Amino acid sequence: MIPLSLLGLLGATCTPARLSDLGQLLRVLGTFLGLSLFSIGGGNTLLSEYHHISVNQFCWLSSAQFADLYALAEAAPGPSSMLVGLLGMAAAWKEGPLWALLSACAAEVAILLPSTLLVVVACLGWNRFRDSPWRRAFERGMGPITLGVLFAVGLKILRLSDPNPAALVVSLLSCVLVLRTRISPLGMMAAAAVLGGFGIFRH
Repeated sequence: MIPLSLLGLLGATCTPARLSDLGQLLRVLGTFLGLSLFSIGGGNTLLSEYHHISVNQFCWLSSAQFADLYALAEAAPGPSSMLVGLLGMAAAWKEGPLWALLSACAAEVAILLPSTLLVVVACLGWNRFRDSPWRRAFERGMGPITLGVLFAVGLKILRLSDPNPAALVVSLLSCVLVLRTRISPLGMMAAAAVLGGFGIFRH
């Protein structure tokens, strides 16, 4: 896949996929249905793939718009997979508000339904191994993997937001404060929103 920046230098343009075409909509839904089985553990595990699909493959959004929608999904109460609904809405917004709402609901169901059913089935059988050493080893092994995924997500968002040096310092300071103090992350998010609202930090 050729990066969009390189395409721009070559004079090529990225044409957004039109979701008014039923075949294209079904293709998008099929993509999210397939990804759903890999999203166990939270939607953040697929952040890079969401970016590739919405920015590079279907050309619905710019990287900056993707970062904005991610921030909105994380700030709102609910699962991180809410990002997929926002992506579906943004993808079909040019087709009209009603179509955008339909696209958002369809994308959200597509990303949540298969993984939810799989987790329910797994949980029903997980208790059978509650005394097994394999279960304890598996749960302990998943801890570092989860932390690694979250760290990778943070780096991805920093790169997408294209921060200036001051914004990067603020991000790193916020990370240290979250890890070393009991200051609520909501206060830091509010401060970042104020700084962004006044145009101090822009991407």
